[in-house]
Amino acid sequence: MGMNVGSSSGSDEPEVMMDVNTTPLIDVMLVLLVMLIITIPIQLHSVNLDMPAGNPPPPLKEPVVHEVFIDFDGTVSWDGVALADQASVEAKLAEIAAMADQEEVHIKPNKLVEYGNVAAVMAAAQRLGVKKMGMVGNEQFLN
Repeated sequence: MGMNVGSSSGSDEPEVMMDVNTTPLIDVMLVLLVMLIITIPIQLHSVNLDMPAGNPPPPLKEPVVHEVFIDFDGTVSWDGVALADQASVEAKLAEIAAMADQEEVHIKPNKLVEYGNVAAVMAAAQRLGVKKMGMVGNEQFLN
């Protein structure tokens, strides 16, 4: 945005301007940026779920609930009875998975138990096909 007034050499001929005019380049880049922003679809951070319509009918009978307690040292208890090893836990879970109308399994881990022990029970339940499984007592982990 300047004007060439005169040369320092003293001649009447103007000097040749050696700078590139970047204004058209910036204009084109801004137009391309606006077009890119307009054409990109809006990203929604949500999960679409197909929820059933209406109220479900009340259950005909109360569900049978089995409590699986995992102690701080990794000992697994099924309804208050300690199980010897992971194979016996999997045998109990296989019994539940084989039922036509599966009973519920509530997993109650101790606050001090290692995550690997809880994950092993949950992975076994998923692998064997237990559908009605839940975590109970999560409020102890808030502190």
